[in-house]
Order: sequence, then C-alpha cells, then structure tokens
Amino acid sequence: MKTFIVILLILGFTTFSYSQKQPETDKQEGRMDIINLPEIVIKKAGADFSVYVPDNNPDTDVRRLEEKFIAYDLGKDYEGNETYLVTMYIKNGSLSATYDENGKLTRVVENYKNVKLPSEVIYSIYKKYPEWSIVNDKFLYSQDEGDILKKQYNIKIKKNDKIRKLVVHPDGEIVKGL
Repeated sequence: MKTFIVILLILGFTTFSYSQKQPETDKQEGRMDIINLPEIVIKKAGADFSVYVPDNNPDTDVRRLEEKFIAYDLGKDYEGNETYLVTMYIKNGSLSATYDENGKLTRVVENYKNVKLPSEVIYSIYKKYPEWSIVNDKFLYSQDEGDILKKQYNIKIKKNDKIRKLVVHPDGEIVKGL
C-alpha cells in the first residue's frame, strides 16, 4: 500500500511539473520599446492647459527633479499674484518655473552642471575630437508655453594645455566649437 501511495505522489508531481509553460527562446518576446511622450499636462487652468515637456535626460538626478516638479501641486498659492515663481534645487542644478495669475505654467528654465551625458553626445565629441577629454559640462533647457527654446550641452574639453568649449545638441550635433 505504501508503494502504491508513493508511486501516486510521484506521478502527481511529475504531471504538475510538465504542465508549467517553458520559457520562449525568442529574444523579441518581452522586449519593450521606449516611446517618449511629447508633453505632460500638469494642470488644467480654464480653457488653457499648463504644458511641460520633460527632457529625456540620462542623469537620474535630473529626471528625479523633473518628476518632483511634475508632481508639485501649486494649490492656491498663485492667487493674488501677477506671476508666481517656483524654484527647485538639487546639488548640481536647478529648475525654475513661472506661472501666470491663472495658475498656468508659462516658462520653465533648467540649468544643471556635470550631468551624465547622453551616449550620442559623448560619441560625437570623441569622434570629432579624438584624444581630447571632457573636463566639465552644463545642460541648459528652457521652454516657453510648452515650446522648447533651448536644449543644449555646453561642454569644455581639454587636450594637454588646450581647452575648447563646445555647444552640443542632445542628438550629438556639435553646433559650435570655440
């Protein structure tokens, strides 16, 4: 009787183990493409919308500050003021936003120093200026009424005693080399 029960248990466990789905070897399954949304509506103010277009910066501190700004609740603090300024800081930069008398976001200016650079920027610099090293960088980002005015990296590179200043777009295009 014991052997019969043991055999039944073994057969029961083996049928459960075969009923599990085996993982697919197809590499495409489970892969997600990142789609960047163009803008985020922060708050509806009457017929107008406050629009903030966040940057897809690879630096986690910058993204964290932008997320904190998106989650910021203006409340009723803006009432009675012509314009209302919100400023947020992190150790290597700041974000300043201006709201109008209706609580609508009108302007955002972001300024960061020594951030993690996008791979396209690094690649284009080292391709055009081999044997140069990046000394420091600044990321400037500003928008007005949801339109991006400036989105650039000001980068200082050095080779021996020579120093050059570059202005590079996030896609890697070197706009100006001084």
